[in-house]
Amino acid sequence: MSTFKYNRLDKDNAAVLLVDHQTGLFSLVRDFGAADFKNNVLALAGAAKFFKLPTVLTTSFEQGPNGPIMPELKALFPEAPYIPRPGQINAWDNEDFVKAVAATGKKQLIIAGIVTDVCVAFCALSALEAGYDVFVVTDASGTFDESCRYAAWDRMSRAGVQLVNWFSVVCELHRDWRNDIEGLGNLLAGFIPDYKNLMTSYAATASIASASHEKAPALARS
Repeated sequence: MSTFKYNRLDKDNAAVLLVDHQTGLFSLVRDFGAADFKNNVLALAGAAKFFKLPTVLTTSFEQGPNGPIMPELKALFPEAPYIPRPGQINAWDNEDFVKAVAATGKKQLIIAGIVTDVCVAFCALSALEAGYDVFVVTDASGTFDESCRYAAWDRMSRAGVQLVNWFSVVCELHRDWRNDIEGLGNLLAGFIPDYKNLMTSYAATASIASASHEKAPALARS
């Protein structure tokens, strides 16, 4: 019998770690198309903003070939802890990064980065060992090819890391459409083109329903 326990993401107990989404490292990502991968990273970042999740940014040896952090991420989180690691490959080996994570006060860590099998896996496994519940966002983390990706996923999942995608993260954090229909719909529409069609249809239907509701009392009075 399975011993798996559903450990649900909780927006009141989760933080987001964006690890080494750097302009140089982006060129190494081959398991996703460049445009799709960037969209996924920004979707996760948008979710972090939407749910007001504490977010920590870090880079590795950015003065070297890895390059600076994605400018869009820095612009989205101007006040977030930003840890430019001088050389440590595993972010968890950097004391300032570990302190920044601890300072969030959250026990669930949502992690994404480049590359999946190194920067993400090392950080995720170290955080797991430190007692955190770890969720790795697979489609906002990229690497050289699918064989590297699957090896990393297997290594992490066997250790107890939960593998998720950005869409499932959003839905699990939100829990119930009624919490904010427009907010959730617009967030999804910003990164899933077909959701724009859904939201346009929803807005039109809601407008018609509202107009009909307003018209009914008037007809009754007449």
